[in-house]
Amino acid sequence: MNDARALRVIHTPYNIAGQSAALAAAERRLGLDSRNIVLFETGKGFAADEALVASEHNLAAVERARWTLLRRAMQADVIHYSFGRSILMPNAYPDCSDLLRLPPWRWPRRLYARAVWFQDARLLKAMGKRIVVTWQGDDARQGDVLKRLGRSEIVAAAGYYKDATDRWKRRIIDIWSRLADRQFYLNPDLGHILPGTARYLPYASFNPASVTPLPPDTTDVNRPLTIVHAPSHRGVKGTAHVLEAIERLRATGANIRFLAVENMPRDRALATYREADIVIDQLMIGWYGGLAVEAMALGKVVVCHINPDDLKFVPPELAATLPIIRANAANLVPVLQALLARPRQDLAAIGTAGRVFVERWHDPDAIAAAMVADYNEITRP
Repeated sequence: MNDARALRVIHTPYNIAGQSAALAAAERRLGLDSRNIVLFETGKGFAADEALVASEHNLAAVERARWTLLRRAMQADVIHYSFGRSILMPNAYPDCSDLLRLPPWRWPRRLYARAVWFQDARLLKAMGKRIVVTWQGDDARQGDVLKRLGRSEIVAAAGYYKDATDRWKRRIIDIWSRLADRQFYLNPDLGHILPGTARYLPYASFNPASVTPLPPDTTDVNRPLTIVHAPSHRGVKGTAHVLEAIERLRATGANIRFLAVENMPRDRALATYREADIVIDQLMIGWYGGLAVEAMALGKVVVCHINPDDLKFVPPELAATLPIIRANAANLVPVLQALLARPRQDLAAIGTAGRVFVERWHDPDAIAAAMVADYNEITRP
């Protein structure tokens, strides 16, 4: 195949939380012909390089776009699939066992979805293309596995894990394990689910160099501390516990100001994060998300649930230097009380450590450089 600087890479078919677009942009800065081409936008403020359809609700246009996207992928050397999905996947779980119970007018779409399911990846593999897959969370996460790991509270909070979809997810993982040259995952709990050859990949979706850090101000010790929480899914993020904790703190006379960021344009959300002293990410899943990366890049103190059982899947240095204040639904109030009681200089120091951490572990160019090394290895004759 071509040398590294000429490699053509397509990140597809989605751009969940901006990961694919940011990685493609960083790979271009390193000299690759890398683009994030998606069926439709999913990034909520993180634009892909190219979206083939304006709206995901235009089903006919989306299906035409799948075949256009497949033709584009045929011209690439490496196809980097995101969210564990292939291009020809109109329905991730095209179960036909209940077909006779469906209205006849729904049969063609279900049969079509089943007929084309995964065929793009199989075809591209047969053509000699190299295939990379990045898993991002609930594309692989399974309710029965979570229960086995003692994490039933996540299943209850999410409300969408089902035995049938768990089985389809295992089937998808098995197929990718046979087709993919490399597999990565952004959340380390997926290390319990995916094959041992899959590797942890830090978020590349936010460039810390794009913002100036604003650690908590130490000059006015009497001002209220601003706490921010931004749930993408209230159940999974543990938002009810956050709101309860804020009310309990206020009842004790805590000098705080609380801001919730929900269904807000990205520029306004970032502006709100800049006002924060403390950012509460999630209290359930066990790892930090894109919100925490952005908050640490801004020099804010981040509170989040980190499951120690998952740390074995991340680099030891990352685990050892992780500056996040750890909390869960049960102990959030005392953790916040301890933070509020600390000198403002301590909060600023934690925020500064967070900025250093994201510069070390979440620099898109550094992550892309490691990815290019993998591309070189799998495309070497």
